[in-house]
Amino acid sequence: MSTPPIASFGRDYLAIPGPSVMPEAVLQAMHRAAPNIYAGELIDIAASLAPDLKRVARTDGHVAMYIGNGHAAWEAALANTIAPGDKVLVPATGRFAHGWGDMAEGLGAEVEILDFGKRTPMDMDRIAETLRADTAHKIKAILAVHVDTSTSIRNDISALRGVLDAVDHPALLMADCIASLGCDVFEMDAWGVDVMVAGCQKGLMVPPGMAFVFFNDKADAVRTAMPRVSRYWDWSPRANPQEFYMYWCGTAPTHHLYGLRTALDIIHGEGIEAVWKRHALLARAIWAACETWSDGGPLELNVADANNRSCAVTALRLASPNGTALRDWVEHNIGLTLGIGLGMAPPGDPAWHGFFRLGHMGHVNGHMVMGMLGGIETGFSALGIPRGQGALDAAAKVIASG
Repeated sequence: MSTPPIASFGRDYLAIPGPSVMPEAVLQAMHRAAPNIYAGELIDIAASLAPDLKRVARTDGHVAMYIGNGHAAWEAALANTIAPGDKVLVPATGRFAHGWGDMAEGLGAEVEILDFGKRTPMDMDRIAETLRADTAHKIKAILAVHVDTSTSIRNDISALRGVLDAVDHPALLMADCIASLGCDVFEMDAWGVDVMVAGCQKGLMVPPGMAFVFFNDKADAVRTAMPRVSRYWDWSPRANPQEFYMYWCGTAPTHHLYGLRTALDIIHGEGIEAVWKRHALLARAIWAACETWSDGGPLELNVADANNRSCAVTALRLASPNGTALRDWVEHNIGLTLGIGLGMAPPGDPAWHGFFRLGHMGHVNGHMVMGMLGGIETGFSALGIPRGQGALDAAAKVIASG
């Protein structure tokens, strides 16, 4: 058996864009014997979750909880609002928009994709042109990804609502906030979002396994008019349960509820505006380091304009095969795991090895980010990858300035 590198001992750091780093308090809350699912504290905990989830989403609307991942949230949102034969518009800025569109197609929807590539956000003029041409209002919903985890593009959901209003189009505005909720600024009600989907494993800092669909009264009216909604995906009993089992259409995800309750306490203890500011500060530090490295080497931020970057994830380009080489080196030698370049090139294409991503969402702070950046600098040095000098100083100055 080979001896691991000496610098790899200690606690590993999972710096991928979800599942995110979990607070010790969340892990401790989940480390317990199975509770009674018919009476006792679990009933009260479950009732307390919806109001605090809605505080994070900035909505006075409704929320339905599901046992599942983000894909489950996609399907739940569609199952309640889109009938077979209905048309949806998907403005795509990465892999996950295409994934949501594919989910809609699998449920019998007609899907129109406006592909804006992998480096720029949605073009509101093109979307307006498409909606204006839909005089019969065949488009029933827009499936918009707020932050695409694959490209790290952050789209302007408020501007998208402005387009819908300007052309007087009745389509539902549906937002995927799986990567952004609890990290990037999101205002469901103020931005006029009708349906929003999220998961528990990123900004909410809980192990994968719970999904959420937030919806307003307009979307609920569409659900009421649906010819049928499957018993399992129906959001009505979940959002307004008459009995405890209705929250999850059966057995509750017991231990996740303890973890989520603790995570929400942490978020609201810090304050959601403070959470957003922390993510923005740490993201700027990461970008400062990456921009310094890129001045003298092949590293390149996938999104050139900082105004269009997510504060939760950063996608990077590094000439193939350096992306994979860097990820392999830092994971094996210093216990740092970076994210793969998901969806940036086909799996069999050698170019696939020229991308990687940094997750900086949820339970992260300044020293963790500086440690991650120091680990990347070490990998560059070990592999002889050219880069500009002074990246850690640049990041430190950002954090020091607050």
